[in-house]
Amino acid sequence: MARYKHALQKIRILAPKVYLCQNFYRYKKGTFLLLSGIKNIIRMKTTASIFTKITLGVLLAGSIAACNKSKTDSKPITAPDASKETTVFINQDTLLSKYNYAKDVTKTMQDKGKAAQNDVGARQQAFQREVADYQKNVNTMAADQRQTTEQRLQREQQDLQGYSQNATAQFQNEQSSEAGKVYDKIADFVKGYAKEKGYKLVLMYSKANPTVLYGDQSLDVTADVTKRLNDAYSKDKK
Repeated sequence: MARYKHALQKIRILAPKVYLCQNFYRYKKGTFLLLSGIKNIIRMKTTASIFTKITLGVLLAGSIAACNKSKTDSKPITAPDASKETTVFINQDTLLSKYNYAKDVTKTMQDKGKAAQNDVGARQQAFQREVADYQKNVNTMAADQRQTTEQRLQREQQDLQGYSQNATAQFQNEQSSEAGKVYDKIADFVKGYAKEKGYKLVLMYSKANPTVLYGDQSLDVTADVTKRLNDAYSKDKK
């Protein structure tokens, strides 16, 4: 059995490390390196791609605001008189940090992301145990048994890679769909709001995309829009 002594070298598995910041989950990239008798190196990306770039479209500003809450003015903000102003603006960062529907969507996606990470992580650990068991018993295996086991491990590793990629695609599709729903709710409300108030133009401001460099506070309708959106959402939930 001496010639098989080195049939399998050490298997190094770098498990993804989890970091929670803002409303996102990020994971450091990890790889499985399967060396030796398998005679090739298979690199497999783990669940990093599921969470490293979670941007829920219009929820992006909401997640930023969750970690860096902007200071609000102590003075009450009132909607401008439609007879005086026809152009107003909404602070997107403030809106998304206070709009309950957007916050609920962020929380839901956060929970689903964590569940997906745990699912893939459990599958990775199961695979790791199989590899460790093979490494432990390789010197006592017959040549045909060793070859069969190596081929099975290769297939399982490829299956796990495919599973991870499918989970990534599914999560990204869902996050895109939920972001679209948030945008549609805000856009539909603003259309009716502008018509009611007689506004001709409603601008959106955010630090991430500062298309509005300055606007007089009298033109800021964020507080009124947020309140009315939350009132409507509360009625929808009943």
